[in-house]
Amino acid sequence: MGKLDIGGIAFVVGMILAILIAIFAGSPPPAWAVWVLAVLGLIVGLMNVTAKETGRFLIAAIAFMVTFSSLSDVFSIIPALEGFLVGFFKLLIAFVGPAAAVVALISLIHITKK
Repeated sequence: MGKLDIGGIAFVVGMILAILIAIFAGSPPPAWAVWVLAVLGLIVGLMNVTAKETGRFLIAAIAFMVTFSSLSDVFSIIPALEGFLVGFFKLLIAFVGPAAAVVALISLIHITKK
């Protein structure tokens, strides 16, 4: 398997896990789930984002995390949706955050080497 294959698989697995964990575990998500998604996010960031995609990825990741953090707060006031949606949004942030962090760190390293 190539570099992009592993990162792509990690992305799909992370999204599916976030949905399943949110459905069955509710909110707040269990600590093990956050750790698993964080590790998958690191794999996505390390193996799935090329230098050419860095800027677009980081902008999308920032927008994604801000949006889902805000939506988590909005849906926390609706009891029928709170468990699943709030948990799901938090799990997505736990998944995307580490990917964004590693891509940003790699980008900073490349910038400072110039």
